[in-house]
Formats: sequence, structure tokens, C-alpha cells
Amino acid sequence: MALLEDRQLVELHKESGSSGFRVGDILIGKVKKVSPGLNAVFVDVGFERDAFLHYTDLNPHFRSIVKYTEAALNRRPIPMQSFRKEPEIIKTGKINNVVNRGMQLMVQVIKEPIQTKGPRLSCELSLPGRFLVLTPFNDVVGVSRKIESADERKRLQKIIESIRPKNYGVIVRTVAEGQSVQTLHNDLMDQVKKWEEITKKAEGAVPPQVLFSEATKTNTLLRDILNDSFNSIVVNDQSMANDVKNYIKRIAPGAEKMVAVHSGNRSIFDANGVTRQIKSLFGRTVNMSSGAYLIIEHTEALHVIDVNSGNKSAVRGDQESNAVAVNLEAAREIARQLRLRDIGGIIIIDFIDMKKPDNKKLIYTELRKAMESDRAKHSILPISKFGVAQITRQRVRPEVNIATAEVCPTCNGSGKIEASILILTELERKLGYLYQQQNQKKLKLVVHPFVEAYIKKGRIFRTLQWKWYRQFGQMLKVVGNDDYQYMEYHFFDVNDEEIQVE
Repeated sequence: MALLEDRQLVELHKESGSSGFRVGDILIGKVKKVSPGLNAVFVDVGFERDAFLHYTDLNPHFRSIVKYTEAALNRRPIPMQSFRKEPEIIKTGKINNVVNRGMQLMVQVIKEPIQTKGPRLSCELSLPGRFLVLTPFNDVVGVSRKIESADERKRLQKIIESIRPKNYGVIVRTVAEGQSVQTLHNDLMDQVKKWEEITKKAEGAVPPQVLFSEATKTNTLLRDILNDSFNSIVVNDQSMANDVKNYIKRIAPGAEKMVAVHSGNRSIFDANGVTRQIKSLFGRTVNMSSGAYLIIEHTEALHVIDVNSGNKSAVRGDQESNAVAVNLEAAREIARQLRLRDIGGIIIIDFIDMKKPDNKKLIYTELRKAMESDRAKHSILPISKFGVAQITRQRVRPEVNIATAEVCPTCNGSGKIEASILILTELERKLGYLYQQQNQKKLKLVVHPFVEAYIKKGRIFRTLQWKWYRQFGQMLKVVGNDDYQYMEYHFFDVNDEEIQVE
């Protein structure tokens, strides 16, 4: 899934990775090891490595959650309305005073497995909706600080206090601003219903077991970011398009009209310029329109980004002005790269040296402004006297890492390949086999755009494509795909299924 702003790629998402764990999943796990030195426990949630749960992530109402979970596991669920909460645990307590080995806990994934580390867990359970986030066992109502109007904040607080069921806390999201009581009530009841379904699934559950998994990545993304600035949602699958329309109809009635199904010979990413941007944006070097470029390096401890002016010509011959211009462009591109690659942890940026403090402040302000749309929690320090900026950014899932260097499909990196001209002879031989021996009709050949151009080049009726038509009596459909390597090609039949030819 690609998110574009002004036709620029800013986020790239993939449906659940190989780990099978996603942020937001609620599970029943079993404590395998208590580690007083770390003030944490390791919990078996079905991953190859035990998940990590720190004392600070237990939730003040931890004892209430344990009591509620035990009742459900023993098939004696307690309705939330009549549930009597246990005393809260202290913030500075010790893990071994409240958690025992073998204890069965209801936990939520807050960080996906990264490299050799297992998932990170929390007992601060939450169920996000379109406008509200439900927090069971917590009686607090919070309103997003991004809602600037004090009157609106008070209005929302008053509404939620009046409709909130007992033993539930609520966090009001930014998109709730201006929404009616009915809309907020419906969203709240949807989340309460989800919690009741989780409780029912927990009855008699044997850990490790998943009780709740977020909706599809597509719907989750739309729930979190869909707003009035969207003007188009393009899907390449009719079934998925219908699902997206139905979901949007529920969360933002009327907005489903912007959903369209992609048509045409080119893939959806090729047609919208996404493939080309992926190829140019995920390498070690990222070029900018002015000729300046970034070098992005990853170490075990942090990410380092170096800003280089490249062949950018000086602005009015002034070195300081030139440095400021490059750094301003770099600040915007860096903010985009952090979102796009989902880079987390500590990020160090080496900007081009500037002498004037006001210019350093200008770059710092631009960087903060560019990162305002970043949904991950982050903190930015002012640029130091060495021209270095430091950022910490929340890391909840593995970094998006796409190899953009291509391996030759013929030599597999050995450095020696057959003469490229032979590909035409090979194509012609395979076409003869498919048309004459397999009696195929309406074949499609997908190749790299350069090869496509070569096959179609020249005056009409004299192209290679027309030569094959005269030879075999069938017009071959030739389509270019930016994802293909230079000598890569595939044949497809009338049902768009690939034909394997030796």
C-alpha cells in the first residue's frame, strides 16, 4: 500500500509480515521467566522468542486485568458493568511482587518482533476506533492535545463523560473535533462490542492464543489517516475495492465515491509512478531535485544521515546561502524518508555547516514543520554547534528495507552474461513453440520497458512485433514493467496466467 502526497511517495506498507504479529493484537500469554534485574518478565505468546513485558507497561489496574482474565479463562466471565476493580499497583514497584512464573496474562503487542528480539508487550489495553480509543479498566477521559479549541475540548470531555460505560476509559482522537454526540456514541459502542467479543473468546482459552487482531492493514490505515485532504483511493482488485468502499461507508459516509478500481495494461504502481520512486528512494544514496543528495547509513545503535551539496550551484555565489538552501531541501526530504522507511530509534543528521545561529534555527524549524505529519512519536533536538541534529523516533515495527540494486538475471552476479542480442532469438523460438505446438491464442509478453521499446520501435508494419505477427499469424501483446530486470520476461495466456516455457 502506497500513500502519496502531491504525487510524492511518503509511506509504504505491507500486509502482515512473516512474524504474524502486528501492533495492536491482543493475546493470552503465559509468563515463562521473571527477571527482577530487568524489572520485566518474558511471556510465551507463540513466537520463537518469548515476548518482553516491562513493569512500566503493566498498567496501574494490572491486578484488575489479572482478576478479569482468570475469571474468563475459568469460564466464569464477569460483566464489566458489575466488575469490582482491585487496588492499583504502584508506579515504582518491582515486577516479582506482582507477576509470578506460569501466570496467564492478557497482553497487547506494542512493538513487532525486530531482528533477534521478540515482540514487546503491554497490559495497557486499548481498542482504537475512528474517533475514540477505548481503554478498559481505566476511568480516565482524555482529549487529544492537537484539538486547539478549549471550548471544543470541554464539549468533547463532557459528551464522553455522559456516555461512557462504567469501568471504561476513553481517549478522544483529533478527528473527533466537531463530531455529533450520536457519531461518538456509535463509535464508542462499536469498541465496547469488540471488548465483549474479546472476553467471550478468552473463555476457556489456552495460552498462547490470539484474542483480537487488528482489521486488515488497509482498513487500519484508512481509519487512522483518512481525512478531507484525500481525493483518490485506487485499488487493483475488485473484491478489495468493495471491502474498502464498505468500510469507508461506515467511517466516513460519502467518501467511498473516491474509491476506484485500477484498469489498464500497466501495474497500479507503475501507472502511478510508485515503482520508479521506490527504486530511487530506498537506496543508500537519495538524490534530490536540486542535485544535492543524502547518504543514509544504518548501524546497530543508530541511523546516520549525511547531507551533501553535490553538483548544486551556489546561490548568488554565497556559500552560506547555498548551505541553507540545500539544508532546507534536505530537512523536507529527511522527514519524508523517516516516514517512508519507517526508521526508528536514534537518528543523527549531519547538515552542511552554517555559521549563523539564525540559519541553524531556520533549518531546525523547517525540520520540525516537515515532521508534523509524522504519526510516529518523535523528538527533535536543535542543531548543535557542529551542525548535527538528533532525532528519536518511535520504532514499533521492522524498518522498511527494499533492495534497489538489481542482480543480473542471467549471470546472477558473476559478471558474465550471454550476448543480450540472443534474447530476441530466444523469444522468437518460444513464441513458435507456444503458437504452433501449444496452439496458444492472445498471448501477452511482459518485459522491461527498454526491451518493450525495442520490440515496438520503427515504422508500423516494420517493427519486430509486426514481423512476429506475419510469421505466426497472431498479434503478440507486449507490455513493459518497471519492476523487471533488463533481460527478464514472462509469457501470459488469455486468462492472464503465466505460462512456463523452458
